[in-house]
Amino acid sequence: MELFSLHFLLFLVASLAAYHVVGRLARDHAWLVLLAASLAFYCLVGRWQTLAYMLACAAVTWAAPLALARMDARCKEERAAAPDRAARRAVKAAWAGRRRAVLVAALLACFGILAYLKYWNVLLYEVGLAASPASLGLLLPLGISFYTFQSVSYVIDAYNGRFEPQRNFLKHLLFVSWFPQVIQGPINRYEQLSPQLLEYHEARSVRYDRAILRFCYGALKKIAIADMLVGVIEAIFSNVTTGIPGSVVVFGILLYSAQQYGDFSGGIDMVEAASSLFGVGMAENFRRPYFSVSLADFWRRWHITLGTWMRDYVFFPFALTKPMQRLGKWADERLGEHLGRTLPACVANLLVFLIVGLWHGAEPHYVAWGLYNGVVIALADLLAPAFRRANAALRVDTDGRAHRAFCVARTFVVVNVGWYFDRIYDFGDSLLCLRNTFTNFDASAFLVTLHEDGLTTLDLQFLAFAALACIIVFVVSLAQERGVDVSERILGWNCVARAALYFLVLGLIVITSFLTQNVAGGFMYANF
Repeated sequence: MELFSLHFLLFLVASLAAYHVVGRLARDHAWLVLLAASLAFYCLVGRWQTLAYMLACAAVTWAAPLALARMDARCKEERAAAPDRAARRAVKAAWAGRRRAVLVAALLACFGILAYLKYWNVLLYEVGLAASPASLGLLLPLGISFYTFQSVSYVIDAYNGRFEPQRNFLKHLLFVSWFPQVIQGPINRYEQLSPQLLEYHEARSVRYDRAILRFCYGALKKIAIADMLVGVIEAIFSNVTTGIPGSVVVFGILLYSAQQYGDFSGGIDMVEAASSLFGVGMAENFRRPYFSVSLADFWRRWHITLGTWMRDYVFFPFALTKPMQRLGKWADERLGEHLGRTLPACVANLLVFLIVGLWHGAEPHYVAWGLYNGVVIALADLLAPAFRRANAALRVDTDGRAHRAFCVARTFVVVNVGWYFDRIYDFGDSLLCLRNTFTNFDASAFLVTLHEDGLTTLDLQFLAFAALACIIVFVVSLAQERGVDVSERILGWNCVARAALYFLVLGLIVITSFLTQNVAGGFMYANF
């Protein structure tokens, strides 16, 4: 059951109707409808057997904070009964060790399941103990990374005392399994999402018009852009040869850039819209990343919730460790204040992007993609004073529109170089394509090579439809970047203008969905 299918729409309508029926009769129990819908949805989109992994993750992350709360209560009692300050310190230290043990055990259990399911097959394949990663039969549950990361953040935040742990397992399970988020995020935080799920939201408090408009916009991105480009991109990169012209590679990477953005941001729009139909707002996950002025800015706009998760639970804890503090002090004394301040952050950034690369997969090209991003951001931070001096010497107006446009274009190029390692699944082929981009661009062989790769007239039609959809998305994004509430602006148009726009968008979605029904698949990030 895909998000853009009739089955999902019927499921959504039925769930919404049941939610309001129960909410009017017993508003304190309406959340049970959301839980039932979430578990049913997960079984329908995947395999019911994989539900066991989610239940195990939820059980561990529910029990661990409760154990921590009991430990805190015991620690408080024993400290109150201690005869002196030294004894109180000893009691606190003893219980602190036990608390850390519970936290580590919970993290190992959650990440252990995730690592086993994601990487065990690949590891055995790489060392020659399996014919292929799929031959071992391990089943990767849909969206396992997303609900694991979300559940782990709950445990860590409870460990740090940010909130009282949830004592009702079913309510905690709803937070973990909320169906719009479960396939591809966003990675929500407990204190933001859970209170919304447990409160009944009356129909009159929901902006259905905005939600439906956003859902259609997401479907346009997914179907008319991402799905339309799958076949052409696959034809280009499925059989990379040493003579592939750089012009064809660049074309394929640009298409992949549009495909990935349409697939992921379109999916997020759809799930955010579906959630808002129930009055539940989720965390923002995209903010027009291709208008970024630097690679660091790009990652603050692309998959925002993963970036903030990494920042809060990896970057800061690692950057503030004693070894990193010593590194900063050493660099400050010998290399200057700037390096002393930025060097620990650069090392932490490298660790973060190495983890992000491994999160995509254990294959070498994903690791290279992660390290590429980490290295570029680290170098930008380390060389920032040199860039400022160069801008001053050249009298560059860094606040002007021309400089901003240059930064946006430069960032777009830097991001797309990274996509070489993300999309071209063999690391050697990634390097080959990157080399040919600069040494064998050969624009004259562009059309000939695409024809040899099997590009057909139908593929050209696909590209035309995708180009039209990209223009619509660009216009909307540009307006949003300038602070325009596009949805509210459209809903304020007269009925003729709105009908014309709806006809264009829905027509494009319907036509492209028929054209891609034999080639389109699920969402790319559902596999992570």
